[in-house]
Amino acid sequence: MKPIVVLDAPSNLGLRMPAPGVVPGCYKLAGALRDQGLLHKLGASDAGYVVPPRYDISAWSPGDGVFNASAIANYTVRLADRIGKHLDQGEFPVVLGGDCSILLAPMLTLRQKGRYGLAYFDGSADFLRLAQAGRIGAAAGETLALITGRGQADITDIGGLGPYVQDSDVVVLGNRDDDEDVPNLAEAGILAWTAPQIQAEGAAAVAARTLRRFDGLDGFWVHLDVDVLDIEVMPAADAPDPGGLQYSELLDLLRPMLADDRCVGFHVAIYDPDLDPDGRYAAELTDAIVTAFA
Repeated sequence: MKPIVVLDAPSNLGLRMPAPGVVPGCYKLAGALRDQGLLHKLGASDAGYVVPPRYDISAWSPGDGVFNASAIANYTVRLADRIGKHLDQGEFPVVLGGDCSILLAPMLTLRQKGRYGLAYFDGSADFLRLAQAGRIGAAAGETLALITGRGQADITDIGGLGPYVQDSDVVVLGNRDDDEDVPNLAEAGILAWTAPQIQAEGAAAVAARTLRRFDGLDGFWVHLDVDVLDIEVMPAADAPDPGGLQYSELLDLLRPMLADDRCVGFHVAIYDPDLDPDGRYAAELTDAIVTAFA
């Protein structure tokens, strides 16, 4: 096992406000998991944090594309540089978000190093056809589209390196059956397993088939949006829904992926401590991450 380093990426730039004038609370994710003793329990080193730009969507209007776009692009470059240095040192980065737009950074740095895959755990695929891209403004709602080159060039083609990952090198895991992107993924040829499909097939079998998808690549990254979990076990998310995975199912998927020598890094996003006043869900999420690595 490579030495684990924990790096905070507390960006909420890619999310809409949950209510007028209310800043999305997922920027507190890293602090909440640290308070639960995540670093000690993982035996990880502290890699510090990358401070995000200020959240400001006051000048954005529908039709303007992705809000906070220049800030997201700037943050992506800085975070990618930090992640890249840890990869070059032979370390395994565990990145604590933030919202899903932080995924742009590891995929950008991996794009510079070779051809890498992505295991995309998310309650919704965040994937839109090119004609739909930019319609909602929130980068976190179209992250998979952006990293595969669909959307505005200032985010999707930083340094002329887009797309950061090929459609054929992505596996989506745990989105819901009623996710509007199910047909979009099929059209693009992206392998996807909805939560009900995982439950029907068995998590271990799906994990094995996912890993086979990465054969021939230089490695892969694991993205975990906590809304992949059912709302009953993880209501403290930006957009929780029923019909998701249980922790036992998520762990049966994550364990073999994180144990695979080709896995180069992992991040977690979208947990919102503002929706978890007693820290119960932070504790359960922390224990699950530790168990997945154990």
